[in-house]
Amino acid sequence: MKLTTKGRYAVTAMLDLSLHNKEGPVSLADISKRQDISLSYLEQLFSKLRKRGLVVSMRGPGGGYSLSDAPSEIAISNIILAVDENVDVTNCGGASDCQQTKRCLTHDLWADLSGRIQSFLDDITLEDMMQRQEVLEVAQRQNNKIIKESTLHNLNQH
Repeated sequence: MKLTTKGRYAVTAMLDLSLHNKEGPVSLADISKRQDISLSYLEQLFSKLRKRGLVVSMRGPGGGYSLSDAPSEIAISNIILAVDENVDVTNCGGASDCQQTKRCLTHDLWADLSGRIQSFLDDITLEDMMQRQEVLEVAQRQNNKIIKESTLHNLNQH
């Protein structure tokens, strides 16, 4: 499968944005802290997500990113595709030229698996992920960690 860190980080960042979107625009710096993803990497990902119309950016104080649509309308597959990823598991990229310009013995197996993965990711939205208890528990842990670090930082400043 050709799902790399780029696709995984994009989904993670979009889920983080979804979980915090009701508070207003979310800064990439906040997502970076919570998810331990470099800010410059997030900037690259969000540039692609914005170009694909999945997020909108707001400048200025209190600015950041918001979802362009309801979490129930954004499929995980759209996020992965927006950052130029795919879920093709064939060796030939679906071109059927796997073995010296001809179809290999297992091409159809891998093509079918690619289709099932795509269908699976098409059927899961950000809203679906936001409703999972495990996701909510991880998000709460991450939020608590950031609050604790911020409090300690402020105490050390005084």
